[in-house]
Amino acid sequence: MSVQRGKTVVPQRKISLKFLANYLGLSTATVSLVMNRSPVADSIPQETHERIFAAARKFNYRPNFVARSLRAQRTFSIGVMVPEVSEGYAAGILSGVEEYLLKKGYFYFVVGHHHRADLIDEYPRLLQERAVDGLIAVDMPWPHGVLSVPAVRVSGIPNDGVDTIVLDHSRAADLALRHLAELGHKRIAFLKGQEFSSDTEARWKAIRSAAQRLGLAIRSSLTTQLVGDFSSPDLGYEVTRKLLARHERFTALFAFNDVSAIGAVRAIRETGLDVPRDISVVGFDDIPNAAFQWPGLTTIRQPLREMGRIAAETVLRRITCQEKDEQPEVIVVQPELVIRGSTARVQ
Repeated sequence: MSVQRGKTVVPQRKISLKFLANYLGLSTATVSLVMNRSPVADSIPQETHERIFAAARKFNYRPNFVARSLRAQRTFSIGVMVPEVSEGYAAGILSGVEEYLLKKGYFYFVVGHHHRADLIDEYPRLLQERAVDGLIAVDMPWPHGVLSVPAVRVSGIPNDGVDTIVLDHSRAADLALRHLAELGHKRIAFLKGQEFSSDTEARWKAIRSAAQRLGLAIRSSLTTQLVGDFSSPDLGYEVTRKLLARHERFTALFAFNDVSAIGAVRAIRETGLDVPRDISVVGFDDIPNAAFQWPGLTTIRQPLREMGRIAAETVLRRITCQEKDEQPEVIVVQPELVIRGSTARVQ
């Protein structure tokens, strides 16, 4: 290595792992573990991590991906299937998946299935043909049985052959309806999810059970279903307008998700009614925008980011620990009621 004007001159030849290790005064094993983000590297001091990555940037060093893949017999890539990449549920899940996979040095492919049967059928095969080490499926049915790579589902009815992460819908329904009941609401309108959503059936069943326990009537005339294969406030806006046009009084509305709840609030206001003085509104998910609506949206918080992290952690554990033969897990996560300004006592 030569020096010019007090600066290190980077050699023109390709930088090797050995060169980087010698420059840092570390073993090649230590540098390799850190650069390849091996789980064992967690025991190496953070200061050493920072020195290694700083030197790698300085010399434009890149690990030999092909050699790493051949040694481990893995591509260090994951296929992630989501309904669509947009604000709301899927984005929250994806943020947790992304954070964990980046930390572990995995690359990932994201595809949107838009609840289309042909894409739901085709994507697992296409992603496996691209040699992914595992799959994460968000809000989609699983007709595929056991695949050649580990797979984890987020939401839906547990299915043999894959690990499934689900919300405690019974707890979620009880939290929302009990909150409204304690505020004196008895005439409640409901926005059900689209027929194709993995959570619609389970959540509606939980709502009916919770309503029965709490002595709340569910009226068919105050129950409607979201229609559309995308996530937008327009869906909640349109069905709420139709509910209001029936001129059947209700004092509260429980929406399938926050995005539809935001649309419902606009529809209510356009009729000259106030939220929450005339109609209280409860959403579901607690997306970031829920807190910044006016009024702030009362909602059932799903730990979306945590669910994504658990999905990524689970699929990597299946890959690295060779747990493919173990029985699939059903991992249940707990909801939380977040009370903001969109609910109030019946006037």
